[in-house]
Amino acid sequence: MDRWMHHMRQGDFAAAWELSDAGLRARSGVSCWDQPRHLQHVWDGTPPDGRRVLVRCYHGLGDTVQFIRYAPWLRRRAAEVIVWAQPALLPLLAGVPGVDRLLPLHDGRPEAAFDVDVEIMELPHLFRSTLDTLPNAVPYLHAPAPIQRRPDAGLHVGLVWRSGDWDPTRSVPLSLLAPLARIPGVTLHALQGGAALAEWPAALGPVSGSARVELLAGMMGALDLVLSVDSFPAHLAGALGRPVWTLLPAVADWRWMAGREDSPWYPTMRLLRQDHAGDWEPVAARVDAALRDLARRAAPDLTDKRPRDSGKTPAR
Repeated sequence: MDRWMHHMRQGDFAAAWELSDAGLRARSGVSCWDQPRHLQHVWDGTPPDGRRVLVRCYHGLGDTVQFIRYAPWLRRRAAEVIVWAQPALLPLLAGVPGVDRLLPLHDGRPEAAFDVDVEIMELPHLFRSTLDTLPNAVPYLHAPAPIQRRPDAGLHVGLVWRSGDWDPTRSVPLSLLAPLARIPGVTLHALQGGAALAEWPAALGPVSGSARVELLAGMMGALDLVLSVDSFPAHLAGALGRPVWTLLPAVADWRWMAGREDSPWYPTMRLLRQDHAGDWEPVAARVDAALRDLARRAAPDLTDKRPRDSGKTPAR
C-alpha cells in the first residue's frame, strides 16, 4: 500500500494500477465480507462490457462525489449501471448521466440483480485512468434547487474548518480563519456541519450550510468561493464547478498528490498545503493575502485601498 500511495502521489497512476492488478490476483477467491465496508475489496477484475454492474459506495460522501464522474463512462460499456449510494446523496445523484438505477445504501443486501460489482473508488483502476485521461469536466453534479445569487456586493465565502474526527490533522482551528471576516468586502458564511458549528460566533457571519446535501449544493452556487479543509464539502464544490480553495495538511491524502497547487480531479480547485505538519498559521496567512487580493479585484470600491505591507507576495 505504501508503494501504491507513493505512485499515486507522484502522478504515476500506471505504476499504481500494476500494483492494483497484483492485488487482484493475490486476493482471488479470498473473502473479505467480514471486514468493515471501507476495507472490503469488491471488484474481481471482471470487465463491465455488456453486463449489469452494481456500483457500491462503501466509503465517505466525498469519495462517492469524486468518483461518480465515471458513471457515464461505465454506462457506455455496461448493459445497466446500478448505483447503491448513501441515502443523503440520492437527491444530488438523481440527475447523473449513466445511472440507470439509484438505490439507497443500507446494511443488508442490495435489492438488485447484477453480474459485476465494483466499489466506486475502484473505478479509476477499472478504467486505468492517468493524469491525461481521467474525466475532469465540471460541473458533473448540479444542485436540484439552486439558490439565487445574493444581491449583496462584495465576496461571499463559505467556510468549512473541521474535518471528520477520524483524522483531526485535517482540521484547522477556527481562530486562525476567523480574521478573514474582517477583510473589507468579504462576508463569511459557515458551511460547517456537525458539532463543530457550535464554535461559530454569530458575529463572523451567517450560518448558510445545511445537513441536506442538495440544499448545501444550492447554497454553494450562490457563493463566490468555498474555503474548506479536506472534507466532503470540498469535493462537492469541485464537482459543482464552484471556485474552491482546499486546505491540506503536510501529509495529504493520495488524491491531492504531492507538491501541486491545483487538482487534476477538480479544475476549479486550488490547494493550499502546510509546509510542516501541524503548522496552519502560514497557510492561514496565505489565505488571508489571497482573499484580500481577490476581494480588492472583485469590489475595489468596498475594500481598503491602502497598499499592502511591503515584502509580502500575495498568493494566486
